[in-house]
Amino acid sequence: MHPRWYLPVLLTAAHAATNPFVAQYCGGCHQGAKPAGGFAVKDLADDNQRAWSRVLQRVRDGDMPPNGAKAPTAAAREQFVSTLESTLRTAACADGIQPRPAPIRRLNRYEYGATLRDLLGIPIDAGHNLPADGAGGEGFDNAAETLFLSPLHAEKYLAAAKEGIDYGLKDAKSRAKFLTREPSAKLSAEDAAHDVIVHFLPRAFRRPATPDEVERYLGVFRRQKGSFDSRIAYTLQGILLSPHFLFRFEDPSPIARPVPDYALASRLSYFLWGSMPDDTLFSLAAQGKLSDPAVLREQAVRLLKDQKSRDFAENFVEQWLGTRELGRDIKPDAKLYPAFYDAEIQSGMRYEPILFFQELLSENLSLLNLLDSDFTFLTNKLQKHYGIKLEEKLRQQPKRVQLPPDTHRGGLLGMAAVLAVSSYPNRTSPVLRGKWILDAMLGTPSPPPPPNVPPLPAHAGETPTTLRARLLLHRQNPTCASCHNRLDPLGFALENYDVLGLWRTTDNGLPLDTAGELPDGTRFTGPEGLKQTLLARQDLFLRNLTTKLLGFALGRGLNREDACAVDQILGEVARDGYRGQTLIHSIVASVPFRQQPATAVTPPLKKTPLP
Repeated sequence: MHPRWYLPVLLTAAHAATNPFVAQYCGGCHQGAKPAGGFAVKDLADDNQRAWSRVLQRVRDGDMPPNGAKAPTAAAREQFVSTLESTLRTAACADGIQPRPAPIRRLNRYEYGATLRDLLGIPIDAGHNLPADGAGGEGFDNAAETLFLSPLHAEKYLAAAKEGIDYGLKDAKSRAKFLTREPSAKLSAEDAAHDVIVHFLPRAFRRPATPDEVERYLGVFRRQKGSFDSRIAYTLQGILLSPHFLFRFEDPSPIARPVPDYALASRLSYFLWGSMPDDTLFSLAAQGKLSDPAVLREQAVRLLKDQKSRDFAENFVEQWLGTRELGRDIKPDAKLYPAFYDAEIQSGMRYEPILFFQELLSENLSLLNLLDSDFTFLTNKLQKHYGIKLEEKLRQQPKRVQLPPDTHRGGLLGMAAVLAVSSYPNRTSPVLRGKWILDAMLGTPSPPPPPNVPPLPAHAGETPTTLRARLLLHRQNPTCASCHNRLDPLGFALENYDVLGLWRTTDNGLPLDTAGELPDGTRFTGPEGLKQTLLARQDLFLRNLTTKLLGFALGRGLNREDACAVDQILGEVARDGYRGQTLIHSIVASVPFRQQPATAVTPPLKKTPLP
């Protein structure tokens, strides 16, 4: 532990260690009376974490040094970034792990549809026409940074609420779920409406409703004319347009405290289900039991084993790996790869990584299976597509299968969906595949390419050449070489897989060379060699996975202080053999997930006119 007075020492040490780099690559422009961009190197001499963070971001992203200036080698840049990032993280963690305020955030399109499904008991997605949500935070569409509310949303929410309630009223099973009382000879319409609202409001707002809130919506019912169904439908639509339904926010506290039980129920259910808490979570929250660590752990396991966890796996995995775009913006050439347009093969490709990840969590298996495994999930046609021979006959529904030896599968790198999204429509790309590994698996993305990069040359004359040979010519350009020395070797190792993941041994009729060497001298050959190389760097992979999953759980981007929590979570996961449920438990029990900081108490939301 480092007291606050030690922080300047840490940063001074970082400055001394990295000063040659700064002097060589930054000093020429960022000094003197008018430093470029108003940023002076001398500002780095003091305990200025903000300034150092700015340097780190610009150097890591490749924005600095600018094009045309003297540039460091990839290894020098990586060493500078690694040293500075480690130093800043140590400084940020000097006071221990601190919670951050939970941002107010709107339910995204998926969460809205899933919440209406569970609230109304309807089998349809009433939020299907809502505008798409952009990615924010750690790259996910549930991040508060991008969940804005536009006039278009208001219009779409009204239509979605009406569609969901109208469907529910017509379906007997759904109607019974939310229309708990109806008028009769012994029960007036107003009394029935009161009972419906008292039951519906706490579930819609995901917390106990106040008497004033019940009275407000009962007033809406009183002001309507017509049948009971039309009046109660209008009232429930008003509830579904309330900020208390559309947004997730937690009451501030003047003192730091554990997250209250009802808020904790929502944090847990929206993390692992992408939807509202169920009756069990509501009941535990009402009893004040959910904050008990043992109860919380038990509930996390229950949610993971529920069928609704499939939706969590789908939303997380497809955004983390980029496979959501397969069949949307990424479509293999139909003439060259017609197998992709077989519905069963395409569906099997898409769900293979999703079901695989869900299996690791629900069965508490090692997360290192993501790097290499002896099983996967296949359909009948996907099995034949891969050329795998099994004794059992598969069907259209994906099933977990034990992989025979020498199938060249196992782990994410052997899955067709991953290989397709890291290829061009008409050919493989070692560059894209190397970039995908650095970004999605290791969390160490390469900087963007410089402008005016020449296209990859086609082979000249009648002599065929391999893709590797053409890329080696491309790398003779010094501007390109620094990044390609990191990207290409990783991608070359996967050249045995074509765009759709079929195994091959030649390219343009010539034998494939799948050997690679990293800048640190590590050598490997083919997918199996690459897997072993990644397993040797498993801490880097697991840190990236933990960072992604924690950001997804919190619904916001992480900062350097959150890295302290990531370190703690990783330690707990390592001590339990890298098991999937341990990662989930450690995230759910972490300070950012379980604790609230002291915040200024603001006045309650101003009451807005109801329809």
